[in-house]
Amino acid sequence: MSRNLVVIGAGMASGRALEHLLQVNPGAYDVTLFNAEPRGNYNRLMLSPVLAGEKTYEQIVTHDADWYAAHGVTCRFGEKVLRIDRARKVVIGENGEVPYDKLLLGMGSTPFMIPLPGRDLGGVIAYRDLEDTQRMIDLGLKPGAKAVVIGGGLLGLEAAAGMKARGVDVTVVHIMGHLMERQLDPAAGFLLRKALVDRGIKVMCSANSQEIVGENGHVTALRLADGTELPCDLLVMAVGIRPATKLGAEAGLTVNRGIVVDDHMVTSDPDILAVGECVEHDGALFGLVAPLYDQANVVAQTLLGQEARFVNKEVSTKLKVTGCDLFSAGDFADGEDREDIVLHDAAAGSYKRLILKDDRLIGAVMYGDTADGGWFYNLIRDGADVSAMRDMLIFGPGYQASTPAEPYGGLCSLTG
Repeated sequence: MSRNLVVIGAGMASGRALEHLLQVNPGAYDVTLFNAEPRGNYNRLMLSPVLAGEKTYEQIVTHDADWYAAHGVTCRFGEKVLRIDRARKVVIGENGEVPYDKLLLGMGSTPFMIPLPGRDLGGVIAYRDLEDTQRMIDLGLKPGAKAVVIGGGLLGLEAAAGMKARGVDVTVVHIMGHLMERQLDPAAGFLLRKALVDRGIKVMCSANSQEIVGENGHVTALRLADGTELPCDLLVMAVGIRPATKLGAEAGLTVNRGIVVDDHMVTSDPDILAVGECVEHDGALFGLVAPLYDQANVVAQTLLGQEARFVNKEVSTKLKVTGCDLFSAGDFADGEDREDIVLHDAAAGSYKRLILKDDRLIGAVMYGDTADGGWFYNLIRDGADVSAMRDMLIFGPGYQASTPAEPYGGLCSLTG
C-alpha cells in the first residue's frame, strides 16, 4: 500500500528528488506537491536567457502538466502552505490539509532586500522568479526606460545584461571594489567590468546606496551616499539570498541559518526531510546546482529506505555573463605562505591566476579562456603535488607531457 509523501516547493532540487524517486519506485508514494508559484518545476538557471530573449518560458519548463499527470502527482500550485502540524502529521494549505507519512521541504530561499528607505515603493523588485523576469521584459517595451541594479554578483549582472539586451538603459551599483568579489579577484573583476561597460552597461563599484527615491508610490531614482541620484523606472535588488526557514522553524524543527539536516537529508523530525537552498548541512548552506542535485539523489534513496549519504564536495564555478567566460575554484585569497602564477594576455582579453601552497594548487581564477578549468579543478580537489609541472602549469594540460629534463618538449610536439 502506498504511503503519502507531501512535497513543499516545486523547485529544481525537489523536482530532481521526485524524478529519482518515481524512476526507481513509482508506486512507493502517493505524492502531493505544493508550490506558492502558480506553476511547477522550471529551470531557474535559464531565467536569464528568457530575460535576454534567447529562450521562452516554455523552453525552460522541466516538468509540465502532462509529466505530473503521468506520474500521478497531485499538484496544488499557487497555494501557500500555512503551517505544518507535526503532531497530527498534516500539512495545512490555504485550501485545506493533506496528511503525510513523509514530508519533503524544498522551499528554496528568499531574496535579501536591503532595508533602505523607499524599499516598499512600486517598481522595487528582486530577481527570483518568472514574474520578476516578466517585469524586466515589460520594461524593455518602454522607450527610454532606465533601470538600476543593486548588486554586482552573478544574478545582478545577468539581470543587467538581460535588460540591456531588451534596450533598457542599465546601471549596476556595487558596494564592493570589484564585481563578483566572491568568485573573482580584483584583476579578473576589472576585466569583467570593462567588458560590461563595452557592452553599454554602466558599472559603479565602491558605491554605497542610501535611499530609494519615489513619486506617487513608485520608484524614480536611487540616491547614493555621495548624493548622486540615478534615475530609474525599475530598481532590481540582487544582493543575496537567505534560506526559507519560516515553515520549518514554526513547526519546531532545528533551524540555524538553514533547516538542519543530517547526512541522509533528514531533519530533527525523522519523518521530515529537506533539500536545496533551505537546508543547512554540517554548518554549510548551498546555492549551486551540483550539490543540490547530489542532495536530491540522497533524498530519493532515503525515502526508499536505501543507504545513502550526502557529502559536501568542493565545487568549481564556471559562469557566463553576457558572453564573458569566468572560472573560479578553491581559495584565491592572498597569504604570506602562498605564491601566485599569473598569465595576462591583454590583447586576447584573457587572464589566469593560480594560487599554490606547499607545492599544491589551492585556487584558480580565470577570465576569457576557461577551457582548462576542469583540469585545474581536479588538481585542486585531489590535492595533487604540482612541483614537477610548476614551470608550465599555467599553460594547462596540453603542456604537461614534458619531462623535467626537457622543459619545452610539450611545445615542440605541438609545433613540430
